[in-house]
Amino acid sequence: MSARWTSAVLDPDVAGGLAVARGPDGFLLDDNGVLFPREWLKRQDLDILCEHGIGHFEGEPVFLLELRSAAEVSGCGWRGLRQFMLEGDFDIYKLLGYAAQIGTWAREHRFCGSCGQAMTQIHWERAMHCASCDLRSYPRISPSMIVLVTRGDEILLARSPRFVTGVYSTLAGFAEPGESAEDCLVREVREEVAVEVKNIQYVGSQCWPFPHSMMLGFHAEYAGGEIVMQPDEIEDAQWFNVHALPPLPAGRSIARRLIDLYVARRLGLAEPVLPG
Repeated sequence: MSARWTSAVLDPDVAGGLAVARGPDGFLLDDNGVLFPREWLKRQDLDILCEHGIGHFEGEPVFLLELRSAAEVSGCGWRGLRQFMLEGDFDIYKLLGYAAQIGTWAREHRFCGSCGQAMTQIHWERAMHCASCDLRSYPRISPSMIVLVTRGDEILLARSPRFVTGVYSTLAGFAEPGESAEDCLVREVREEVAVEVKNIQYVGSQCWPFPHSMMLGFHAEYAGGEIVMQPDEIEDAQWFNVHALPPLPAGRSIARRLIDLYVARRLGLAEPVLPG
C-alpha cells in the first residue's frame, strides 16, 4: 500500500480523527475534498447507519460514517466512487475504495445469515458477531479473472451492453466454487466468445470495489475457435490490430493496463505501470 494510506481496524469509541461519509449517492465532499473533521461531521444532520475505523491517511486516523440516506450539508455535494477512480488523487481513491467495501459489508451483515438475529460490530477486528449462534462474518472478497487474449498483432476485445458507448475491453468473469484461477479464465473465455486459449500468464491484480472484487489479471494466447458471442452478455467482440484500437477502458483500470502492456511490448515502447 501507499505510505499515505494504510488500512487498520480502529475503535469507533475513541474520539477524534478524520471521517468520510458514504450514502446512496457516493461520498460527501466539499472544496477541500472528502476528509472531514470527524467530530464536526457527526454534528451534521446525517442518518448514520454505522461507523467503522478504517485506517490512517498521512498519519491521521480515519473513520467511515455509513449513511442510511443522503443528506443536505451546507457547502457540500456527493460524488460516486467511479469518478474518484477516473480522476484526482489515487491514494484518496484507494481509501474510498476500501471504505466502500467496508460500508457495503457492514450494511449487508446487520443480521445473521444463519439465524436472522441482529449482529454486533466487533471493535478489535473487522468482523460482525451473532451472540445467538456465535457466527462471525468478515468482509467478502470475490475473485474475478480478467484476461487479454492475443494473436500476434491482434488482441481480442469485447463490449458488454453495460459499457460506455463505443468502449471495448478485455474478457472477465467471477470464479466458481472449486475452480482454479486458470480454470475460471478458460471457462469464461469459452463461454463469452467460444475461443480456446493457451500459454496463460499471470500479470497482476487490482482491488475492484464495485462492490467487492479482486481482479486477477492474465495474458493468454489464442489457441483456436471462431468468435461466437454469448447472448445477453457480449454485445460485440472483435480482433483489433494493435495499430488500430477502439476506445478503451479507463487508464487506472487493470483492463487498460493489460492492453497497454501488450501493445507496448509489441511495439517496443516503455511498459506502463498500474497505479498502486
